[in-house]
Amino acid sequence: MASLGERLSTARTRGFIGREAELERFGQALGGDPRAPLAFYVFGPGGIGKSALLRRLADQARSAGRPFVELDGRFISRDPADFERAAGGFLEVPGTVLFVDSFEHCQWLESWLWQRFLPRAAAGALVVLAGRVPPQVQWAADPAWAGVLHATELPPFSDEQARSLLTAARIRPELRDRVLRFAGGNPLALSLAAAAGTPGSSRDDIWTPSADVLRSLLAGLVGEVPSAAHRRALEVAAQAHSTSEELLTAVLPDEDAHLLFTWLRDLPFMESTHRGLYPHDAARETLAADLRWRAPHAFRAMRERLAEEYLRMLREASEERAWIAAEELYYLFREAENLAKLYTWSREDEVHDRPLTQDDIDVVLRMAEEAEGPESAELVRYWIRRQPEAFSVYRLLSTGRTVAFTAQLILSAPDPQDLTTDPVVAAAWAYADATAPVNPGEHIGLSRFLIYPERYQTLSRVNDLYHSRIQAQVARDRSRAYNFAVWRDAEAWAVRVNNNLTDTGARPRVGAHTYGVFALDWRRTPIEYWLRQIISATETPGKPEPSAISRTTFDQAVREALVHWRDDGAFAACALMRVRLAADLTDPVAELRALLRQAVDELAQDPRGVRARDALTAGYFSGAPTQEAAARRLGMPYGTYRRHLRQGLDLLCGALWQQELHDVR
Repeated sequence: MASLGERLSTARTRGFIGREAELERFGQALGGDPRAPLAFYVFGPGGIGKSALLRRLADQARSAGRPFVELDGRFISRDPADFERAAGGFLEVPGTVLFVDSFEHCQWLESWLWQRFLPRAAAGALVVLAGRVPPQVQWAADPAWAGVLHATELPPFSDEQARSLLTAARIRPELRDRVLRFAGGNPLALSLAAAAGTPGSSRDDIWTPSADVLRSLLAGLVGEVPSAAHRRALEVAAQAHSTSEELLTAVLPDEDAHLLFTWLRDLPFMESTHRGLYPHDAARETLAADLRWRAPHAFRAMRERLAEEYLRMLREASEERAWIAAEELYYLFREAENLAKLYTWSREDEVHDRPLTQDDIDVVLRMAEEAEGPESAELVRYWIRRQPEAFSVYRLLSTGRTVAFTAQLILSAPDPQDLTTDPVVAAAWAYADATAPVNPGEHIGLSRFLIYPERYQTLSRVNDLYHSRIQAQVARDRSRAYNFAVWRDAEAWAVRVNNNLTDTGARPRVGAHTYGVFALDWRRTPIEYWLRQIISATETPGKPEPSAISRTTFDQAVREALVHWRDDGAFAACALMRVRLAADLTDPVAELRALLRQAVDELAQDPRGVRARDALTAGYFSGAPTQEAAARRLGMPYGTYRRHLRQGLDLLCGALWQQELHDVR
């Protein structure tokens, strides 16, 4: 009869998934292969499977008849002599294998280990260390250790491996995608989720992590958090697509952002990119789910704080930063059904874009012909001659290979040659002229080409980046009347963009293919209101919908509108025209003026607001050339007039802000 230890070893072997390369390399070392390493260093974030791998390797050593010693760094004292005594036979018995788990808890031993302890190992001995942080650079780079040390960062499970684990745990098929979205490829998260979702453990049709699962994951993935400020920094990182020190400064203004960013960067489950830090999927989902469960109001407040910062960046940052802000904003509300149909947010196949050059033209024409046919390639050639600046090419960051190109045409007026040459452009102008013609000084933007032959008109990082750049352009371009998008599979895309764009009904033909043309009139739907519509699916029903801009920015927009009251052109271009309050107005300038006049007049419904109304009327509506002249018209000392004017502005902004929040007309 097998012993309990043998039965446990058999069960571990049967249930173990993945890590084939690590098992094979360790097996070679056990077999005495002279090319195999003698020291193994495995590292990675909490829950990635380091301890499970060490147990599996120990079983392998046992099966090979090797003596072995298992130590846990959490229970090792600060005296190297204690470590040496605990390691026992590693220094004395040939062939002994030493396993040290949770090495991050005794990382201070590392230099002593490499310099003093490991060189004294018995003949044929092996050592396996596992911890959350990688080995010190000097040891991995030391020529003396290069041939005998193998350091590897354990990756998350692949999708196939994760699904195998859930299948073995008998998780119902309809729940597996939800569990995978939460756990990613983190083995601990998958195992806990599987235990929570096994048959009989829940009657919910939609799996959600329980409080016990979240508590276990937080302990395993994150560990101890030094302070409340560090906890808030984690909550920022859990929701933001990427976290920079600048972002922490903006959303946590009372904290030491440099200290918090440095701490985040050193966490083992954090990855670095050119934009900042982001946590591994399981850590992100665990932190976000824990905050949503533990403090739902704080979760929403942090999300709104981040959204406000991204919207500020959209309006004020450089164009390069603005498109990043658009993508970050969309990611923040990625659970919204509208966005899930349009964006991937994948970090795989990451691309970068740059303007078209002469050297790119042949590649671009080949891609156009491959994806859409020779007639479309000729149109690409035509528009390269007409608007070369409209084109961008996209390269994979991993290889530098050009994989896609796009063209965002800017058209100020119908050109007979363009209309004759390109049926898609003709359809866009026909729709604009028939619905709401483009005024002098305005123009349209037409997403004429988005060609990625390997992933033609499917969701991809090219699609993400391109559309984020368009939103950043629109946020700055007050003369943009329309944007038009073009897709070949018109019916499928009509469903996908139903709540975001209008199907013009036009189906122009180019060569063998017809294309759908979709429109958005930015004059009727300001960019910030449109963004709020896009992300509104994640808001709590029945609650007042937060404005797409901050209260401070809104108040500034009201004051700007009053200052430009008598200048029709400046008033039409003021920021207040682009808030939700002004959305869907048939005659935006006239109707917004009327709304402001009505709001000022209504201040007098309260006796305390009569003087405030008079000051606003005299200062902005009466035609007084200066504020001093307005005070004289009212027969007030200038100081008294200024006091009433400030009160009036505060009351007016407050009243309009309530309309902005609650959409009261």
